[in-house]
Amino acid sequence: MVDKHRSGLAARLGKNIMRGRKALGLTQERVAEELKVEPETISRFERGATLPSIPTLERVAEILGTTMGALLEEVEPRQFTEVEQLAAILRPLSDSDRAHTREILEKLSTHLSKRETSKRKRTRK
Repeated sequence: MVDKHRSGLAARLGKNIMRGRKALGLTQERVAEELKVEPETISRFERGATLPSIPTLERVAEILGTTMGALLEEVEPRQFTEVEQLAAILRPLSDSDRAHTREILEKLSTHLSKRETSKRKRTRK
């Protein structure tokens, strides 16, 4: 009976890790890199083949922007906002790379906004 309970827990945890990772647009490789483990380790967690240690689970939750409790819940995990998704992408970057990426995003957003404004003006004529 203990094995059945453990396998249910491992499957539920694995499913929640995978959902959270995918919702943030992260690859197994990216999560593994942040955890400093092999990508196969993340695959094993997600398949429910192995359970992470408590400190590892705590770190996985941090990477996914959630709590250990949420990863263990049977209910559907919450949907991540675009801001949370962007934060997950930027988190592993150095301060200077984050600043550079932010500058690029600001320039791209300004360019796209001007293009949309120009497009609306042309359609009104």
